[in-house]
Amino acid sequence: MKSHFKFSKSQRNGIFSLILLIILLQCVYFYIDFSSEELSVNKADLANYENEIDSLRLVELEARKPKTYPFNPNYITDYKGASLGMSNEEIDRLLAFRKQNQWINSTKQFQEVTKISDTLLDVISPYFKFPDWVTNANQNTTSKPNYSFNKKPKTFAEKQDLNKATAQELQKVNGVGDYYSERIIKLRNSFPGGFIDIIQLQDVYGLKPEVIEKISEEFAVKTPRTIKKIVLNKASVDELVTIQHIDYNLAFSIIEQRQLREGFKSFDELKKVKDFPVNKIDIIKLYLSLD
Repeated sequence: MKSHFKFSKSQRNGIFSLILLIILLQCVYFYIDFSSEELSVNKADLANYENEIDSLRLVELEARKPKTYPFNPNYITDYKGASLGMSNEEIDRLLAFRKQNQWINSTKQFQEVTKISDTLLDVISPYFKFPDWVTNANQNTTSKPNYSFNKKPKTFAEKQDLNKATAQELQKVNGVGDYYSERIIKLRNSFPGGFIDIIQLQDVYGLKPEVIEKISEEFAVKTPRTIKKIVLNKASVDELVTIQHIDYNLAFSIIEQRQLREGFKSFDELKKVKDFPVNKIDIIKLYLSLD
């Protein structure tokens, strides 16, 4: 052990020099300020930059807001009405009116039928788009809303059967070209027996609601395929997954919600199910019954 602590003269000088260097560096670190000089900030430029960032943020938020496109109020569905801010009662009044094969021909008549508030009417009425023959007739007359026009909407009997329509016949509708006519027929042929209801056109990718409305003015599903509806309050997971837009995760969530509610009282309660595709509820309802 003695050999480990025995140093020569040169080694002792080296150790002493090292200790002296360490002490010197500690003194330099302690007494000398190495901090950098404070940066000067141009407050006016900084404020302009922040304002520009805020403006860009507002533009982006505005661009992300859902856009409402012109639509015919006669074809408002449960989902469309809810997205516009209408209550279930207001939507039901409109649907009941339409089931009588009657048509809304003016903004005033829409309020009379649905009884929506003036405030909501002011918000959504600018997007109302009635057929040209209705608009022209309204401009040329001062009589009450229920008009008798030469050109009336086609009755169910006058419309063509969507399940038998050819691509050429579909292309006569404004907005349906080669691309969409082929997609409609491809979707129709994917179901043995064709469509159940024209609302299934919502599953045609990219087909706008306005174009679907135009198609519904000329076509109807007159020969719907026969299906056996599934009783929602008794359905098993395996039965539910046979329905369009319902996978196993959603089926389990539906059954869990059904147990919590001790059975569904209406289809609208499905909207409370976690991850339920609310915009597809009208299609899903085609396959379901409550009893």
